[in-house]
Amino acid sequence: MAILANPVHPGEILKEQFLDPYGLNAGKLAKALNVPRTRIERVVNGVRGISPDTAFRLSRYFGTSPEFWLNLQRGFDLSVAAQDQKLARDLEDILPCAS
Repeated sequence: MAILANPVHPGEILKEQFLDPYGLNAGKLAKALNVPRTRIERVVNGVRGISPDTAFRLSRYFGTSPEFWLNLQRGFDLSVAAQDQKLARDLEDILPCAS
């Protein structure tokens, strides 16, 4: 898997490829998914990630798979972690297990 230098948050994908084309806002989507409006707003604003619960709800509503949403989140999380300098320093100190 390629790690992106400038990761795109799943909320940006949700907004640009789903909400905008369908003429939806966070409130309308939240009502359709039976979740708090703030959950969708936080995802769209990149403050909150896609949980498995949200992934199932989005997949049901938009006709995608839960894996689609969780893979977007996983890719974002790995890309962000790959840019973490403290993690990079810590990884240098870890010796691989002898096989």
